[in-house]
Amino acid sequence: MTGTSDQIDWGKIAQALAPVEIIDEPVLVKKRSRDFFWYSPLLNAQLKKCFGDLVARPKNRDELAHCLAVAYANDLPVVLRGGGTGNYGQAVPLQGGLIVETTGMNRILEIGEGFVRVEAGALMAEINRALNPEGWEMAMFPSTQDIATVGGFVAGGSAGIGSIANGALREKGNIISLSALSVEEMPQERVFDAEDALQIHHAWGLNGAITEVTLRTVPTRNWIGCMATFDSYRDTYAAGYDLAVTAELGCKLCSTVDARIVEYFPRLKGHIREGKHLLVAMVPDEEVEGFRSLTEKRGGHVDLALSETEREARYIPHVFEFSYNHTTLQVLKADRSATYQQIGVSDPANADAIAAIGKALGNDVWQHHEFAKVDGSVTAFDLPIIWFTDEERLREIDATYEAAGFSVADAHSYHVEGGGLKNADYRHLAWKKRMDPKGLLNPGKSRVWESVKHLAPDEIEAMADRS
Repeated sequence: MTGTSDQIDWGKIAQALAPVEIIDEPVLVKKRSRDFFWYSPLLNAQLKKCFGDLVARPKNRDELAHCLAVAYANDLPVVLRGGGTGNYGQAVPLQGGLIVETTGMNRILEIGEGFVRVEAGALMAEINRALNPEGWEMAMFPSTQDIATVGGFVAGGSAGIGSIANGALREKGNIISLSALSVEEMPQERVFDAEDALQIHHAWGLNGAITEVTLRTVPTRNWIGCMATFDSYRDTYAAGYDLAVTAELGCKLCSTVDARIVEYFPRLKGHIREGKHLLVAMVPDEEVEGFRSLTEKRGGHVDLALSETEREARYIPHVFEFSYNHTTLQVLKADRSATYQQIGVSDPANADAIAAIGKALGNDVWQHHEFAKVDGSVTAFDLPIIWFTDEERLREIDATYEAAGFSVADAHSYHVEGGGLKNADYRHLAWKKRMDPKGLLNPGKSRVWESVKHLAPDEIEAMADRS
């Protein structure tokens, strides 16, 4: 049972946390109580008044353990925070309490053959910068790499730039191991190797405080950022699928964007054809001609194919800033009435179905697809721009997708079971009971925890086999 924030003497808590750096200035505490939940008008209404009471900024594992011990002794709600780039309120304290910001734990500990071991607060971009001179790069990273931490990505992310080549984050071998601290009188660190790491991955920090992560790396290549334009979205999507399944072209990113969304990319004005649908890709320099041939075969036109040096000289953003939820952000910068949804494509090879659902959805839904590999097969998902009117219309859009055989992973729920998981992950919850017996971590984010918290971990885990 967590404590009630207004009954806690936060001055004494701050003293107990010494020598850990704390932030108690209300404006700064409120700022660190935020993530990108405002992408959703529903979440914005629900979470905009949720704030923590105090921020702790540990610099190492021992200081993090001290924070967790203080929380345990005082029954404090605890929210772990990296760069705060999540979209669902993962880093928002629903019940107030202590925010533990891990960005001070940012050392790159070891670079080896095909792996990198880092502290949880290391920035993804900094990891890549350290890897490149050694001939390596991350197997995948989010489009928000400049501010996203590796711990936050592992706790809340699933795919990113590189996932079309190397699979989702949960694919075997992408997370080599991770370490996490329990919330107990004397916090214990456990090491989760390979598949066991999935017991902590994508649980939003509900079941342990990640301290270190070892991730797979791949040999670095000279990547060329490519943009091609097409007259129809169907042909754009079809070209994207062709690129995604043509293994010899070795693309690292493959995204398709409706022309109406492209109008919200002002920094591309004058660089690509106006009013056209967009294919965004990263391909190795030796495969650019293959990309050009594929594009032209599908009736498209290659507008840009730039090395990193050429991109910088022309003051054009990285191509990955026009992919994943960076696309949503580009629109939201201009108009906050937009939102998005997460849609699974049942048959990624069927471009006609993509065209048909686009027509059925109406003018307030603009398509944007990402391609990735899951279990070794190419899949696609739609992150459409939706012009929000009310929840009734949003759910009507969801129903239109589902009636046509597409799946919906709701981006408008702050519950860990509310989105892609759909149902309870009892293995995650069993590890929560082992690692966080009082339920202090991220309270309120699991719909199911209250109904199973009285059970032993093995009893909770057994429910996974019955569900």
